[in-house]
Amino acid sequence: MMADQFPWLTTIVLLPLVASLLIPVLPDQNGKQLRWYALGVGIADLLLMCYVFWKYYDASSANFQLVEKFAWAPQLGLNWAVSVDGLSLPLVLLAGLVTTLSIFAAWQVDQKPRLFYFLMLVLYSAQIGVFVAQDLLLLFIVWELELIPVYLLVSIWGGPKRRYAATKFLLYTAAASLFILVAALAMAFYGGGPLTFDMVELGLKDYPLTLELLMYAGLLIAFGLKLAVFPLHTWLPDAHGEASAPVSMILAGVLLKMGGYGLIRVNMEMLPDAHIYFAPILAILGVVNIVYGGLNSFGQSNMKRRLAYSSVSHMGFVLLGIASFTDIGVSGALLQMISHGLISAVLFFLAGVTYDRTHTLALDEMGYIGKAMPKVFALFTAGAMASLALPGMSGFASEVLVFIGITTSDIYSSTFRVVIVTLAGVGLILTPIYLLSMLRQLFYATGEAPVCMLNNTSLQNPGEQEAFCFGTSCVLPTEATFSDAKPREILIAASFLVLIVGIGLYPKLVTKVYDVKTVALNNQVRDSYIQVAKANPDLYAKGFLAPRIAKPEVASVSGMFK
Repeated sequence: MMADQFPWLTTIVLLPLVASLLIPVLPDQNGKQLRWYALGVGIADLLLMCYVFWKYYDASSANFQLVEKFAWAPQLGLNWAVSVDGLSLPLVLLAGLVTTLSIFAAWQVDQKPRLFYFLMLVLYSAQIGVFVAQDLLLLFIVWELELIPVYLLVSIWGGPKRRYAATKFLLYTAAASLFILVAALAMAFYGGGPLTFDMVELGLKDYPLTLELLMYAGLLIAFGLKLAVFPLHTWLPDAHGEASAPVSMILAGVLLKMGGYGLIRVNMEMLPDAHIYFAPILAILGVVNIVYGGLNSFGQSNMKRRLAYSSVSHMGFVLLGIASFTDIGVSGALLQMISHGLISAVLFFLAGVTYDRTHTLALDEMGYIGKAMPKVFALFTAGAMASLALPGMSGFASEVLVFIGITTSDIYSSTFRVVIVTLAGVGLILTPIYLLSMLRQLFYATGEAPVCMLNNTSLQNPGEQEAFCFGTSCVLPTEATFSDAKPREILIAASFLVLIVGIGLYPKLVTKVYDVKTVALNNQVRDSYIQVAKANPDLYAKGFLAPRIAKPEVASVSGMFK
């Protein structure tokens, strides 16, 4: 097959990076040519992904596909090894779509456009590299590479506190990422033999339980911080509050999913014995995220910080699905990552659209603009409905799968499951409260009479025009800058919303891509549970109220590693 001859995945990863190197020499005076060039590269790479995966990916196989290996630094055991399977393929497509539309959303960037689009394309490559890396050391390298563009994009094009937010993001993430390197070295050097960081070979090793638990804990910190797991989440509201809308789209739409992907790919799949012990902790952290994120979101007066805490809450469902020990729960966790990637990206984009009109993110300074911007109102409302899990949208499908997965799990006791599901249900109550109240504050009356300060304006012919007010700011219609959504903005939002509704109405559109993989992965973990529980029948009896050994859901599948 041609797929065995041509390095498709390598091309997909490196195309944006190589294209970014041409930006410094491209002729351009005002950034218009550069933005078309960057958008063209993003679209080309996205179309290439779609073509390659449509033609060469086999959804009926749980194994790595499109495998490409090249010796990079043999002395260090480092290879350029990339591949895809059911876990990585949908996230690669998500990263390509969100980043391409983020470039399109940054159409009005006029400050250092060469550097901006250069960083966006480098970030594009780094994100794809994380999801296709089959070498653990390569995963660490591209994971670290992603930090640099994000830091610069926030610190240069962000808000008043951009440097603080960017530095906090860099320090937190870089420090936590060291655990990935330490775990990779521990896996590679354990047991002797040829030095390798290949994930398949590392997963085949039989590690002592103590070492596996230590590696799992370190990786949980590294990936949990990126996923914004409490209490490692504090960088996220600051980064979102200061980042520009296109960067926030990538932060929420893709970067958070890198954390969830790492927990499934490395922690769950390569360290299944340790996962048995940590799964109840993940479930508890999941409900803490859901409730804590929801409560904090409701208390935010900054629009983007409210959406940021909403992301913290929704990532709790990913943890619940990973901890469920059920096929449907793991499937729901992956679907929640994809769904939230689309929903959060469109919400942060529309938050940017609103900010461009009102020049404020303070909800108590907004209101009364629903009539002036009916299209923005309609799009924002659709995105909010998806986020609060309205039936028929992707958020509903993913959260239902997670709830069913954790509820039907035969590993935990009924007491544990009732407590977890009850607390998680609190999030379903909080979400519509803070989202609908945000819509009211944005587009309707704030409850206070607007204070119009038109006497100080330098208007030559005010005539008989009636002042148009939002929040505490009022202008005449001829001076208003808050026009309704433009065709470009409608196209970007619609691109997300069509997928959100499509997945909500027909979840199999996505789940069929990874169902075989998630079933094999869950059976691998359940096999490990059987072995561990035989040696320790009271595994969960004392701490987590699950004093029994469960039988596998379906016929045992050995999985990829063990």
